[in-house]
Amino acid sequence: MTASASVTADAGRVQPKLGRDDWMMRAFMGVIALYLLATLALPLYTMLSKSVEDGDGVFIGLANYTQYFSTPALFHSIYNSLFISLATTLITTTLAFVFAYALTRSCMPFKGVFKVISMVPILVPSLLPGIALIYLFGNQGMLKGMLFGHSIYGPIGIIIAEVFYTLPHALLIIVTALSIADARLYEASAVLRATTLRTFFTVTLPGARYGLISAGFVVFTLVITDFGVPKVVGGQYNVLALDIYKQVIGQQNFQMGAVVGVVLLIPAVAAFMVDRLVQRRQVALLSARSVPYTPRPSPAFDWAMMGYCILISVFILGMLGICQFAALVKFWPYNLTLGLSNYAFDLMDGGGWDSYFNSIRMALYTAAFGTGVVFLGAYMVEKSRGFQGGRGLFQFFAMMPMAVPGMVLGLAYIFFFNNPNNPLNFLYGTMGILVICTITHFYTVAHLTAVTALKQMDPEFEAVSSSLKQPFYRTLTRVTVPVCLPAILDISIYLFVNAMTTVSAVVFLYGPDTALASVAVLNMDDAGDIAPAAAMGMMIFYTNAGARLLHGLLTRGIHARTQAWRVR
Repeated sequence: MTASASVTADAGRVQPKLGRDDWMMRAFMGVIALYLLATLALPLYTMLSKSVEDGDGVFIGLANYTQYFSTPALFHSIYNSLFISLATTLITTTLAFVFAYALTRSCMPFKGVFKVISMVPILVPSLLPGIALIYLFGNQGMLKGMLFGHSIYGPIGIIIAEVFYTLPHALLIIVTALSIADARLYEASAVLRATTLRTFFTVTLPGARYGLISAGFVVFTLVITDFGVPKVVGGQYNVLALDIYKQVIGQQNFQMGAVVGVVLLIPAVAAFMVDRLVQRRQVALLSARSVPYTPRPSPAFDWAMMGYCILISVFILGMLGICQFAALVKFWPYNLTLGLSNYAFDLMDGGGWDSYFNSIRMALYTAAFGTGVVFLGAYMVEKSRGFQGGRGLFQFFAMMPMAVPGMVLGLAYIFFFNNPNNPLNFLYGTMGILVICTITHFYTVAHLTAVTALKQMDPEFEAVSSSLKQPFYRTLTRVTVPVCLPAILDISIYLFVNAMTTVSAVVFLYGPDTALASVAVLNMDDAGDIAPAAAMGMMIFYTNAGARLLHGLLTRGIHARTQAWRVR
């Protein structure tokens, strides 16, 4: 039997009778909810419990927190993290806004090229810009002494590298915000003879304010939770994410590591909640009568915007070029002969070529299994009938990972999965736990992408299918998946790229046979093999670039074959 179309009248209301399909969809939703409970909620609860225990597992209340806040060096990390995050947020949001303004409000040429270049930092691990800065401004750098007496090892280096790392994330949000503009507002401004500056502050900026706020919170969260950049160029400048690493790896003080994890969790969760509240207040900027805004040519303005985009592009490509040059030089700065000796990873500490192929395997597993889990969960929560409480709880679980830093999640996995009494203990140290952790860490964005695609489909598809007595899985495979295939591919490439570049979420979880390329970059940098670390980072970049290119070709072909109905 499938979902029945029969109804029963109850107090003047018509209520659908739940059939087999409805119960199956609820069961699938429950299974995925249990997955999120076991891979997110329970590990976080275990970490919170460890923070109020001593080394023997005895409850000691807030003694660990008292010790943390009474240690000046540790407590000062909070100030350092907030300072770095706020400074980077201000700089990155400003740079991204001007770049987005150039892409959406000017008629400059090569917009597509500039947009592609601006997305390059997404394809590299966060450690790579730090390595580039060492080769530029380090003790033996090409431009040493050019920072007016300041050292690159500290807040200056961290901020510059974080700006490189977070720029595309802010740009994507702000471009979307500026693209939604009503040309009638600008026409009214011109009729009222408002100056360009006044139009900017009364029309453009208010229309993009929610995008700017969201971009700011995204950048703030990325920076305060990032581990790679401070590890490479932080020097003696401690931040919260680095403190967790030092407490766990350096001192084996897991209880204090749990305390720092909870402290790091607070600003990340606060930023996420404020961002959610701000987005709820956002109203529609386009109505049925809106007229899309089209920029008009203005040679002076267009050339100025193009000059700015060239500067940003040189900054991005220059950082990448420095890393590639460093990867080819035999021994900087004494032997500048070019060669491939730095790619002999098997001779270096860090995991060798096996770590690179492990990363590809892990990324493929994450993309395959993660896409299936995420899309199936989004489908169940969007297309199932009734069960509002359960669907709301599932949505809450699906949004939680965005507020949890990678370092905190990885540390929580140590406490939860490394417990011999846990039936899931067999996963610890295997490729499976790396895949599970990565899927969970990046679950929220993938879930929102799937939900957005599913909301664009008319619910009548499911109603007609039910009336024809077709099971939901047939509708899912023959209608929903083909229509949503572009979004499914976007989810898969998003998970693949992030699995290749992630460091913080997996640095505590890999075993001797499951070392990853991003972790190998960290280990080689620790061992002083900076050039091989740059070479491994560039291998990650080329792999992600190739995957992106393949994704683009597949998307174009799939659009031609399955999305022809969208074109009139």
